[in-house]
Amino acid sequence: MTITRTSVNPWPWSLGYGFDQAQLVEGATRVLALSGQAAVDADGTPQHAGDIVAQVSLALDNLETVLGQAGMTLADVVRTTVFTTDVDAMMGAWEGLAQRFTAAGVRPSSTLVGVTRLAFPDLMVEIEATAVG
Repeated sequence: MTITRTSVNPWPWSLGYGFDQAQLVEGATRVLALSGQAAVDADGTPQHAGDIVAQVSLALDNLETVLGQAGMTLADVVRTTVFTTDVDAMMGAWEGLAQRFTAAGVRPSSTLVGVTRLAFPDLMVEIEATAVG
């Protein structure tokens, strides 16, 4: 069976940010629910304190690593939730996140949530995702 993804965008403003309002996925046989990925090394030690752009990049690297373990890529992601301790800084770093998904040929639905803190005080961003295959 072939997987089809249909973008659902009753308003076009989200396209400028690189995400769809919704994704209708049909024909999927596997669903991967990923825990939030953050800017930590292989031992779980936080990296890039105070640098949200570097944290977004490493969190996405870690997201791709988990996807790879399941035989998936960023192209399989249909939804993300981005948690951040600094919404304004994350809006400034959003382009890097959007570019990674655009390069993979997808525009997953997405939600940005401001929080007081994450698991470790130095972390500024955590990205969770749902992928289908």
